[in-house]
Amino acid sequence: MNKILWLRLIGISGAVCVMLGAFAAHGLEGRLSERYMDVFQTAVFYQLVHTLALLGLLCLPDQLVNPKVRHWAAISFALGILIFSGSLYLLVFTHIGALGMITPIGGSAFIVGWLLLFFIAKRDQ
Repeated sequence: MNKILWLRLIGISGAVCVMLGAFAAHGLEGRLSERYMDVFQTAVFYQLVHTLALLGLLCLPDQLVNPKVRHWAAISFALGILIFSGSLYLLVFTHIGALGMITPIGGSAFIVGWLLLFFIAKRDQ
């Protein structure tokens, strides 16, 4: 696991969360229906939560965790952010309702990432 790369991705994702949250609060209010504003805020919330989950995952001590499991958990969280939050952002801006069918795939990736945490501890600990 390239921790420098992951830290950079986490930093970018965190910054994007703040920018999109501020954009929603100041630039989209009154321009989006209440339904689409809620969808947008859900996307930002889940991106932020899983950005923090990625940071926590990265901070686990190397001697405690199985590196392969950590790698796959990180990939699951990152894919979840991309697919879940990304599809919701696109849905809000394009109004293409079919994008909502993609969102559960991202949600499933989040669930897989969390379940992998159950298996992350090295067996010899």
